[in-house]
Amino acid sequence: MPILAELVDAVVGVDTHRDTHEVEIAHPSGAVIATCQVSNDTSGYAEVLAWILDHTPGPRLVVSIEGTRSYGIGLTRAVTAAGLAVIECEQPNRKARRGRGKSDPIDAHLAVLTALRLDADRLRALLLAGDDNDRDRARGTLSATTLAGLARRRLPRDADRAQAIRHAEIRRLAVALREAARALAANRAHLQAILDDLAPGLSDRRGIGPVTAAQALVAFSHPGRCRNEAAFAALAGTSPLPASSGRTVRHRLNRGGDRALNRAIHTIVVTRARCCPTTRAYIARRRAEGKTDKEIRRCLKRYVARQLYRALTTAMNINNSKAPAA
Repeated sequence: MPILAELVDAVVGVDTHRDTHEVEIAHPSGAVIATCQVSNDTSGYAEVLAWILDHTPGPRLVVSIEGTRSYGIGLTRAVTAAGLAVIECEQPNRKARRGRGKSDPIDAHLAVLTALRLDADRLRALLLAGDDNDRDRARGTLSATTLAGLARRRLPRDADRAQAIRHAEIRRLAVALREAARALAANRAHLQAILDDLAPGLSDRRGIGPVTAAQALVAFSHPGRCRNEAAFAALAGTSPLPASSGRTVRHRLNRGGDRALNRAIHTIVVTRARCCPTTRAYIARRRAEGKTDKEIRRCLKRYVARQLYRALTTAMNINNSKAPAA
């Protein structure tokens, strides 16, 4: 899914206070274009709107404001009335501030970065601000048919500036989402073709799609890389680690190994837990035995690692035996 930085010409970040606001305008790359400080009153709002107009490099603009319902409420209303899209920016946490320090200009820049990292799911927020039909679309699945309809929709003749801006943003996001979906579908098709050549039948198993199968294949590499399934489980970070103490004998999740492979196996387990009757029955039985969800997940991930190792070894050995001799 595209992020906001791919869809705008610039972002304005605002750190709001009782008396003044610190404002920054930046490129989608995060590079600062200009900064200013304005008063928190009507004249300050007019000043910042004129300042934005003077410094923006293009028409696609988003304003990220911290505190839209407190100190920034007046500016939010003024910016919205001017037809600009506004995003609520949460106060930066300690992790976001790490290595940066604390000041009003820093907070304004963090508001810019927060907006640039947002994904295009903001399309739902724009739809929720529309009429009943748009709100219904926002609550449902953004299917290819829905996105195509949004991309073709015409602007009403009597639309005001705010409606025109919202309409343009909805159409731009719908087109971007539709193109991203097409690219992802093409990518999955290419992955599937490669998998069918190298490890036929691997993605036919429940919960294993082209992406997770490709990640497992990349980690497995070739028969012989891992001497046995236990070695593959250790590579995947799914081998059980002892966590016993006193009379308690138990094992815990392994947080080592190839984390990309581990994440793929985790995805397979989560998918099976949702739609595989056998897996769901296993989970219910182990819970009845007093196992925690983390312990059950560890067992399932170990089972999936074993299954992947055996399937990859069999498929690639068969595939290699069919290859013509040099």
